[in-house]
Amino acid sequence: MKPFRPVRTAVIGCGMISDVYLSNLTKRYNAVEVVGVSDIKPECSAAKAEKYGVKQMTNEEIWNDPTIELVVNLTYHTSHYEVSKQSLLAGKHVYGEKMMAVELDEGRDLIETAKRLGLYCCGAPDTYLGAGLQTARQIYDSGILGSAVAANITLVRGYHHERWREDPERRFAFCPGGGIIFDMGCYYLMGLINLLGPVKRVCGFSQIREANSRRYATPKNPLYGEVMPIETPNNLAGTLEFECGALCSLLTSSESIGHNSYMLFCTDGQMNLGDPNNFGDAPVVSTKISSNVTMPMTHSFADNSRGLGVCDLAYALRLGREPRCSPERIYHMFEIAHGIMQSGESGSIYEMKSTCTRPEPFAAGYTEYPEMVMDEL
Repeated sequence: MKPFRPVRTAVIGCGMISDVYLSNLTKRYNAVEVVGVSDIKPECSAAKAEKYGVKQMTNEEIWNDPTIELVVNLTYHTSHYEVSKQSLLAGKHVYGEKMMAVELDEGRDLIETAKRLGLYCCGAPDTYLGAGLQTARQIYDSGILGSAVAANITLVRGYHHERWREDPERRFAFCPGGGIIFDMGCYYLMGLINLLGPVKRVCGFSQIREANSRRYATPKNPLYGEVMPIETPNNLAGTLEFECGALCSLLTSSESIGHNSYMLFCTDGQMNLGDPNNFGDAPVVSTKISSNVTMPMTHSFADNSRGLGVCDLAYALRLGREPRCSPERIYHMFEIAHGIMQSGESGSIYEMKSTCTRPEPFAAGYTEYPEMVMDEL
């Protein structure tokens, strides 16, 4: 077997989520070699560069370096499209934090640009590659639950209580391209694509509550007391029809205290899928002969393994296979969320324009990504 050559990688965006990515990519996953970091605030990239022993760079230096093959885009969500597009045009593969863009046509442009240039534009969430949802996938694929009939997503988080923390720039919960369906709903949607495959059509209702009456309520915020405009739906309900025939009811709201439910109902049983924002929530299964059995994990990565999708992309590049967090899957998820909102605006059913396949499951039992078994991944 040829020696494995790590994929030379740079990270653009050194905000809150970058620490777990950089920690895992530099210390845990040997499929990538992080060589540089950049940020719109040079002091942020300088701090991360020193902390993780990599080079502080500018975006232009990253794009102009022919040895860098992959850019991990961790910028603010309204910058995702611009940074990913420039990275692709510079000849780099891209892995981005969720969501891939703000507008649906921006996401489509990224997919088409990557395809035209022979590159990948992949992205989060990758939590469905973790122990919990990979174990759930193995249980469902075994057939012991029968075939899927329906699913239920109830996702409620109290964003309105935070009003919005100390940093006025961190308004993703209330600005275009953000909101509960994009910020957190994506974990649930991708988890169901992993289990059930693509969605055929969606319908829904969407509301913007307290559009101009909410105020920043954190005293340390420099905008304390000022009106905090709500510019994206924060209360949504929808129904998804999967190509396999299963239906899913979905409720996402940032307007109450926290509660989540994530259930799969099948002909011979049901499965509680836990919180898909976590990597390691064990599935709880009920069948005709037993109830509420917490299943043993069949897979690895039960801790915070963010960057796992980056690692999988790196192996895909070296092995010539499709990455699991493929462009088609992240765009399909993106279109589902937009479709629910468009249905609410138009009052009609939204027919999905895109489709995708279920990703290949991980092989059970591996504790890491050992090079000796990379051909099996």
